[in-house]
Amino acid sequence: MGRLEGKVAIITGGSRGQGAAEARMFAREGAAVAICDILDAEGEDLARAISKDGGAARYFHLDVADPANWAAVVDDVMAWQGRLTTLVNNAGILNRTGVMDTAPEAWNRVLGVNLTGAMLGIKACAPAMRDSGGGAVVNIASVAAYVGHSDPAYSATKAGLLGLTRSAAMELVGWGIRVNAVCPGIILTGLNAGGAHLEPWRQATPLGRYGTIEEAARAVLFLASDEASFITGEDLAVDGGFKAGGAARRISLEAGIALPSAP
Repeated sequence: MGRLEGKVAIITGGSRGQGAAEARMFAREGAAVAICDILDAEGEDLARAISKDGGAARYFHLDVADPANWAAVVDDVMAWQGRLTTLVNNAGILNRTGVMDTAPEAWNRVLGVNLTGAMLGIKACAPAMRDSGGGAVVNIASVAAYVGHSDPAYSATKAGLLGLTRSAAMELVGWGIRVNAVCPGIILTGLNAGGAHLEPWRQATPLGRYGTIEEAARAVLFLASDEASFITGEDLAVDGGFKAGGAARRISLEAGIALPSAP
């Protein structure tokens, strides 16, 4: 028996990167996985690869900012599996400009995908999850929710996801639905590849390296599984110690007022 045996999961932004790692991991652990994205060719290829390896997966086109598209996908997943137990709100985009250079249209686009899209997903999926006996929602936030990130649109949506997580957790507890968030630190993905911040951020991470998409996906798997049955409304940082004080530790080391850990 896999850790997600009998679960049926929708994973947004599931065609590549961390979403694809989650889809593969969920399928290996026994879940039927609905890979949802706007990257149709990549999503179809991933669903075929998972199915070829013996997993249960299908691809569904989904614009997370479109409520009608959400309703259609939930109907299609229910027609496919007859139940829905798990939602991973993984879809996300960046903006890469500061407050003074961010156009309202760009701000609203990031908000629509990263935050409104997650709210619409919960709203669309929760009734089906309730009727399936309950389940789990995992929102993919970021350590950018905790710090003054150089991309304010992105940071604001990730901080907003933490508030959405807690509010939805309280609202849906009576339906047997747990809602939690994972906050990755410096994880190399297609979304951030080539960013000038990568190496400085690695240097400020106490574990001294980048995280992998598999490491982030394992945290998502845990919160989606029954192993986390007494956890709701929480945010789990997967960041190599950055949130705990990575910047302060680096300053102390460079100032000579703290010693590095013994080998």
